[in-house]
Amino acid sequence: MTAADQSPRRSLVHHADFRRLWTGDALGQLGAQLTYLALPIFAVQHLAATEWQMGALTAAETAAFLVIGLPAGAWVDRMRKRRVLIVSDVVRATVLAVVVVAALTGTATMPLLIAAGLVISAASVFFDVAHQSYVPGLVGLEHVVEGNSKLQATQSVAQVVAPAVGGALLRVVTAPALIAVNVVTYLVSAFAVGRIRHQEDLPSPASRRPLRTEIGEGLSFVVHQPLLRRIVACTGLSNFGSAIVNAVFVIYALRVLGLTTAALGTVLSASAIGGLLGAVLSERAARWVGEARVIPVAAVLSVPAAALTPLAAHVAVPAQLLMVAGGFLLSFVVVLYNVAQVSFRQRVCPPPLLGRMNASIRFIVWGCMPIGGLVGGWLGTHAGVQPTMWVAVGVTALGTLPVLLGPFLGMRDLPGAPEPRRSGTAGADDRPPLADAGQVTEPRD
Repeated sequence: MTAADQSPRRSLVHHADFRRLWTGDALGQLGAQLTYLALPIFAVQHLAATEWQMGALTAAETAAFLVIGLPAGAWVDRMRKRRVLIVSDVVRATVLAVVVVAALTGTATMPLLIAAGLVISAASVFFDVAHQSYVPGLVGLEHVVEGNSKLQATQSVAQVVAPAVGGALLRVVTAPALIAVNVVTYLVSAFAVGRIRHQEDLPSPASRRPLRTEIGEGLSFVVHQPLLRRIVACTGLSNFGSAIVNAVFVIYALRVLGLTTAALGTVLSASAIGGLLGAVLSERAARWVGEARVIPVAAVLSVPAAALTPLAAHVAVPAQLLMVAGGFLLSFVVVLYNVAQVSFRQRVCPPPLLGRMNASIRFIVWGCMPIGGLVGGWLGTHAGVQPTMWVAVGVTALGTLPVLLGPFLGMRDLPGAPEPRRSGTAGADDRPPLADAGQVTEPRD
């Protein structure tokens, strides 16, 4: 079944291949959220990780976006994206299985976790670039907003369910047991994606040019698109601040605030409800506020949302309540932000450049995260955990300037928006997304 076979009036629920991709994504997201919770808790509680080690672990989990982020886009544009998704899932499952075995045999160490993070981050680079580039060709441009929105909603549901379930399970099972669940979900995800029947048309090998030239085209497109350039600057600074706080977040929650693992899971789960609400209301927000204005409004609101978590250690209000409020608002506005900007860049980019465009953006906005993780670990060691978190809030505030001072507030729609939709069709007011969780400060795409 191809995108052309789908009536634009029918929901993607009726698209068999999208259902398979959706199923694989849902399982992978659920397992990944359990691992995001279990891995740092295992490091802090069982391996007595220091602030610097947690910073290194945070850096390892995104290091590949900096190291191979740019060529990955050109490579993905030359490959069958379905195969890339399957191989990435299998690699991640295998690495996590090694971690589980080491934990159960008492041979797990922080260097092993950091090495696992590096390999998983490399597989995630290919998976994420292929995933974002696969959706338009699989469902057609007229359905791209609906497809992305459904995937975002699934991610938000996983972020709500997994931390609560994981926190409760950690009372009776070990952290490695939760990581083992992720091994299974990645394998089932690979199986589901493997059943997709859509046939991809690859560019002829004769049309390939030097890798440097192809990489340059993707990066040049991002740099020379004025609105996209401002969005990338905002996203990169925000993610840099996110990585700083995530390096010390689990230490802050468990050691400084004295939360239990179950309480931490509840905080993350309740916070993620904001992301689910954002996915549900993103279409209405774009209609009420305007797709362009949503971007600076969401960026500005992320600053007080991020500040509530470090504030929890200084006020009489229960820390858990403030962390939930901050996390809820932050998840909500991050999803609104991603819904608008991911849809815009998918619409405005020529299809042959999608992989390289996505990889170029990930190289910039996620490539700064390993640096942020190391900075967070260094600051946590030398300045303390709480001052480190306030530095991250300052960086988040700085990140609002590129979009706040740009033309977005004076615009309503972003270039390339479809014509207003007919009844039953996906159109101008449908927008898409993407993010991450397991931390109180979510990275943006």
